[in-house]
Amino acid sequence: MSHNETVPASPVAPRLSVLSLTAPVAMGYIPLGTVFGFLFVQAGAAWWLAILASVVVFAGAAQYMMIPMLAGGLSVGSIALATLIVNLRHVFYGLSLLNKLPPGRWQRAYLVFGLTDETYSVLTTLPAGTSQRQRVLVALLNQGWWVLGTAIGAVIGAQAQVTLAGLDFALIALFAVLTVEQWRGRQTGAPLWVALVAYAVAYAVAPQQALMLAIVFSIAAGLFWQARAQEPRHD
Repeated sequence: MSHNETVPASPVAPRLSVLSLTAPVAMGYIPLGTVFGFLFVQAGAAWWLAILASVVVFAGAAQYMMIPMLAGGLSVGSIALATLIVNLRHVFYGLSLLNKLPPGRWQRAYLVFGLTDETYSVLTTLPAGTSQRQRVLVALLNQGWWVLGTAIGAVIGAQAQVTLAGLDFALIALFAVLTVEQWRGRQTGAPLWVALVAYAVAYAVAPQQALMLAIVFSIAAGLFWQARAQEPRHD
């Protein structure tokens, strides 16, 4: 028997570039963060407070909501409650990622903290062989893009009176790209159609609470779908 037998190599997970994974998010986060930093400083706050908010809070839409609330003199408790309501959907995001969270305490804690809509979209389309380190780096780099944009906007807002109207369209473009990636990564387009129908119904029922109702309808549809899939089949 020959001792030079060929041993089949074990499958290796594809090497993914974290920069390439977060590039679509960067194209949305940098301009949106710039707008936030600019508006935050224009509202009368110090430039470094804008950067600190993006590091410590990192709540996207809730940070935009925070600007008029701070300018109106609302208490920190009121702002915190409003932020909790706006970001309540992240609880359901986290539940679907429980089996994918890293075992390390600090890594797990940061991934929970840094979980945004866009980061969730990227994480759910990663291959099964993606390392936990790469998952954390995706979230960390996504926040880095937002902080970078905030710093740019804060400096511009502190130095000059410049209008940044129109950059908010970057959020629409970002979600369009992420939706397409989600569509391509699924075997069925049913989740997207459920979301569209749920929002249409919610908007017809209560336009002011359409997003929250659409999330509830989508969750109910998902639970119903899962229950039907687990029912025993009778031949």
